[in-house]
Amino acid sequence: MNISVELTLTPLHDNFEPPIINFIKNLRDSGLKVLENPLSTQVYGDYDTVMNVLQVEMKTALESVDKGLLYIKIVKSDRSDYEPHF
Repeated sequence: MNISVELTLTPLHDNFEPPIINFIKNLRDSGLKVLENPLSTQVYGDYDTVMNVLQVEMKTALESVDKGLLYIKIVKSDRSDYEPHF
């Protein structure tokens, strides 16, 4: 089963960029299809593979901040080729 995951890491402190950059770089290094935009990062692939990577990388990201939020949305399908029809 393929999934699409949207993630937003929000460190709750002034020096917020390094944890976000490290999180994205680690996701890129996973071998999964990863796309970024200014508001979130999307990860696409097989459910078990994606969730195994996210289990490690989300924990690492949250451990790298004193306080923070991590938003996650999961869609059951690979939406990486989505283009609006309007």
